[in-house]
Amino acid sequence: MMYKKSLFFKLLVGMLIAVVVPFALSNLISYKTTSDSVEEQVIALNQNTLDIGMDNVKRYLLNLTQLSVAFYNDQTLMSYLRSKETAPYQMLYITDKISTLHNSYSELKAVRYVSAASGQTYMNSHSTLLELSLQLSPSEIPKKEGENWDVSRGYEVMMLGEERVLAFHKPLVDYPRPAVLGLVSLYVGQTEISSIIRPLSDAQRGEEVFLYIQKQFELLSASGREPGVEFDGPQSQPEYWGARGYIKGKLDGQKGVFVYVQDRYQNLPLSLVKFVPAEVINEAAERTLNFTLVLQLIALFFLIVFASILSYRTIVPIKRLLRNIVQLESGNFRVRETSGRMDEIGVLEQRFQTMVGRLDDLINNEYRSRLELTTARLKMLQAQINPHFLYNALQSIGTMALRHRADEISDKIAELGAIMRYSMDLKSETVRLQKEIEHIEHYLSLQTGRFRNKLSYTLSCPVEALSINVPKMILQPLVENSIIHGIERGKGTGTLHIGIELGQGLVIRVMDTGKGIEPEVLERIRMSYEKRQLQGSDEGGIGLLNVLYRLHLSYGADFEWEISSIPYEATVITFRFPVEAGSEGGERH
Repeated sequence: MMYKKSLFFKLLVGMLIAVVVPFALSNLISYKTTSDSVEEQVIALNQNTLDIGMDNVKRYLLNLTQLSVAFYNDQTLMSYLRSKETAPYQMLYITDKISTLHNSYSELKAVRYVSAASGQTYMNSHSTLLELSLQLSPSEIPKKEGENWDVSRGYEVMMLGEERVLAFHKPLVDYPRPAVLGLVSLYVGQTEISSIIRPLSDAQRGEEVFLYIQKQFELLSASGREPGVEFDGPQSQPEYWGARGYIKGKLDGQKGVFVYVQDRYQNLPLSLVKFVPAEVINEAAERTLNFTLVLQLIALFFLIVFASILSYRTIVPIKRLLRNIVQLESGNFRVRETSGRMDEIGVLEQRFQTMVGRLDDLINNEYRSRLELTTARLKMLQAQINPHFLYNALQSIGTMALRHRADEISDKIAELGAIMRYSMDLKSETVRLQKEIEHIEHYLSLQTGRFRNKLSYTLSCPVEALSINVPKMILQPLVENSIIHGIERGKGTGTLHIGIELGQGLVIRVMDTGKGIEPEVLERIRMSYEKRQLQGSDEGGIGLLNVLYRLHLSYGADFEWEISSIPYEATVITFRFPVEAGSEGGERH
């Protein structure tokens, strides 16, 4: 398993991966692009071919329609068909005309006429058994033109023995009257239809073409065997098809694409469907891929040779450097001389020799500097006591004592003592939110006493959030900024609101109605925070930055903050940070 740890092995494998992966991706993309392009061309070409085939099918159906109206050209025949009672000589004449029509078109397997009035059937076909199977009840013939008759009854696919035929039924209307004299039926074989659709496909390539009629997709003709068709998914079924398009599926288990063209002949739905095997579509793409693979395999062989030489020349000086490092770890600072190479590895060996003598001091100095910087940032805010606040608070308490001589002085002094004890406790880094709120309530009690009726505040916090641990001294600097820099330097009166919410995390929001923060000051605070510079302004930026730094150190990227300010309406500072698992409990020292 040592070869897996070898840099030579990793370099060699890395170079091969760096080449093989792009090769493989390019092959896949090229194959997919070529396959899709060929597929589009095949589909477009076959749709054009099917359009031509569809025109030929419609011309064929037009010829059948003209055959069915041949009776109108013989006025004697029409007069006999109008007779309610048919004489023998008339029957003989009608039978002869039916026979003439049958013999005039080789595709006709049978011709039948059924009188609507008498129910008499005249038929000429290839066999007597066929005539017996085509008997029709007069009740099935409409009385008038268009009555109970549509395209679904005019065309149907029938099986005569083992042969599939198209049955074309047309009512013989006694124009200009709408009365129907009878029903003419033509039973047409597959020979001519097959000659139309068979050239549309290449059987040697596995292609097949099918002609369907009616909405129910009755198969009229197939260029080859009886199809076993499977479409991919319910949305690919024929009822969802458009005028032309394609869908993917299987024919007798073979994957491919079904290209289709749909049209109508006198309201008769016609569908020409051609199956193209997937192998035919992918054939050109596979030829391109095989040729590319051969070229890439040759290139890969030369790449392995080149990568092996390059990796070996790279590893030899690195191994020498590793031996020097082992000596350094054992306390031997006299490393071997360099190889004298002028490339990056040679420079590395030279710099390593220069670095050896100073490495220990640099590491220790850097570690100590970072440790002291972090400690200073954590303790700076805790050691910060605003003399201006203490002076004003004591002055307010003294004034109350002189004016009232009441026991309230004791409460205010106790609150001031609690504030000082809380602020000067440098051992606790985190406290329960309840203690932070108690501290800020003491502070606000003193401030409202100083401002009297000019300052009012509200504080809201859900009970379940009180036991959450938070970094110490994160509320007091914000509230102090709001009072001193917002309200006191503003109109001298105002409202302060502290809102705490608990959801996906903890949200702390401090809002005041003071003079607000100017946009350029906000921008300086944001820039100082981004650069981690403890440079605020006389607007209380240092205290705010201290809080931001501490929260960032505690929560990292999960900590979010924002400030918005509308002068004398609302200045809002919002903190969001997660509630860590197991944060409920005692303080951390």
